[in-house]
Amino acid sequence: MPDILDLLRRHFGHPDLRPPQVPIVDAALEGVDVLAVMPTGSGKSLCFQLPALALPGLTLVVSPLISLMKDQVDELVRRGIGAAALHSGQTADERRDVLRRAHAGALRLLYVAPERFASDYFLSALHEWPVARFVVDEAHCVSEWGHDFRPDYRRLADAAEACHRSDDGPGRPPVLAFTATATPEVRDDIVALLGMREAQVFVSGFDRPNIELRVRPVSGDREKRVLLPELVGKQRALVYASTRKSAEDASETLVSAGVAAAAYHAGLSDTERTRVQEAFAAGTLQAVCATNAFGMGIDRPDLEVVVHKELPGSVEAYYQEVGRVGRDGRHAVATLLWNYSDVKTREFLIDKRDDDGARHGTDADPGEQDRRRTLEHLKLKRMVAYADGTGCLRMTILRYFGDPDAGADCQSCGNCLRRAALTDDQRLFVRKILSGVARSGERWGRRKIAAMLTGNTKDLPDALASLSTTGLLKEHDPRLIEKWVDALVGAGALWSSPDVYRTLRLTDLGRDVMAGRQESLSLLVPTVRVKSAGSGRKARKKKAAPGGVTRGVSPADTISSRPPDEDILNALRSWRSDEARSRAVPAYVVLHDKTIDAIARVLPRSIADLGEIVGIGPTKLSTYGEAILQILGSSVGSNADR
Repeated sequence: MPDILDLLRRHFGHPDLRPPQVPIVDAALEGVDVLAVMPTGSGKSLCFQLPALALPGLTLVVSPLISLMKDQVDELVRRGIGAAALHSGQTADERRDVLRRAHAGALRLLYVAPERFASDYFLSALHEWPVARFVVDEAHCVSEWGHDFRPDYRRLADAAEACHRSDDGPGRPPVLAFTATATPEVRDDIVALLGMREAQVFVSGFDRPNIELRVRPVSGDREKRVLLPELVGKQRALVYASTRKSAEDASETLVSAGVAAAAYHAGLSDTERTRVQEAFAAGTLQAVCATNAFGMGIDRPDLEVVVHKELPGSVEAYYQEVGRVGRDGRHAVATLLWNYSDVKTREFLIDKRDDDGARHGTDADPGEQDRRRTLEHLKLKRMVAYADGTGCLRMTILRYFGDPDAGADCQSCGNCLRRAALTDDQRLFVRKILSGVARSGERWGRRKIAAMLTGNTKDLPDALASLSTTGLLKEHDPRLIEKWVDALVGAGALWSSPDVYRTLRLTDLGRDVMAGRQESLSLLVPTVRVKSAGSGRKARKKKAAPGGVTRGVSPADTISSRPPDEDILNALRSWRSDEARSRAVPAYVVLHDKTIDAIARVLPRSIADLGEIVGIGPTKLSTYGEAILQILGSSVGSNADR
């Protein structure tokens, strides 16, 4: 067998393998089945390309995207390595030429899409070719728990069995599976569904410490358009969007701000997509605004910024896209623009065939489709928990993937950097919340705890209705208590069970804080303004409450004497009439007159502000929030023009 390091230096120009690559290459050469989970940018392709040069025969590589195959094949050919791809973008003559070269033994690596194994002609060729290794790239696609499930990947176990081993040994050739993001449940799925035997599983650390993770709460699309040019600046950037329309909108926003940007999605012609991809690779485009397909196989080490304009569908998809920046080891920034209304878009995409192709497969029976949707909704909930969480963003992701190196908070992500030490008043406030959890028996979720602490006993179980802590924080809004509970979970003072009940329990740190043994505690202090649950008709004296909120007042209370803006009032009434007509419901069901009046007085500027107005609950906020803010923005702009 040729010297592996000599091949590495001669063909790839690297003096040595990276430490995580060494055992994987060794196992691939030994002929055992291998599953390697390696973060994007860590050199996983080399772990099968290098053995392909050392082993006799053809290495067959299953890859999900034409662009991914093309990028890797072009790079291998440039290095003087016999490589080719078979895909639907080729002419019949081009495909025949690739097959001829494979039959002649002129190829060391042949890239194919999983759909190719549906061809009887291609399957018959597998019996004739001496196959050294059967490689499955982006192997998470085989699992329904993976973030990009492809039904055609289910054929691969049988396809591998159909291959003729290049060493004339018994059975199929060894299977090597690679992916950048896979939770323990996905790893188990891959091994089982590919029929891997006594597979050696390698999980490299998922941490990319040079990438600063941020979550930026925003009020809606208008704020996103303002922020995008600021976040991109003069840096090379990827902007990911959930739909074609959103990708186009992001591109137009950046171009208007003087950024060389273009959109990339499945609605464009092959020629236009190729033009965008090549321009970005060449450096003539500063930013690409894309749906999730773009970027797989992109090997630019100098990308500095990735922005997610909407919530991704899963933590796996998010982290894979994040991993496309900062490959040169320099500092890079990944920002997720977080608005809860984007969850509805994702739910809609899950429940239908989305813009960029069916995720569920048209041949699946209804029961199978329902099961897959349920899994995708569960993955979306995990993504929402990340976006809405108060804990260390980096550790949240590492723990999600079961990274054994996940430890203390990173102190460098957006959440860690925004933490603040508690004031004396806030520390007392926190101790009361922790006492409430302790007195409750540590078997209830945050809503029950918040209701108990604020004295809202109407629907509380008897076990919570008469505790010594019941009503202890009655002057506060339950929503504020819930936000503090979330912050305490993020700070490690409370533990929340991973099941649907989200039961709260004190940690050792939480007990020490509650007992006064631990004075210092840093957390994300809630800064929302809420209306006190105990406020009556008479205005209370304004008093600062923990977290910088105003105790006993709401935004509406502070300007109750201001008359409503008549233009906005009329615009809201007109919109309400249209909305009621389209839904075939009375106008007051959409919004009550008092609520519209309050909106026209307060003039909220964000979803958070709008949510504090009496009559705007979570459902109405999610359903109508963005539309109301657009009306306010249009009306305010018109008044300013006068």
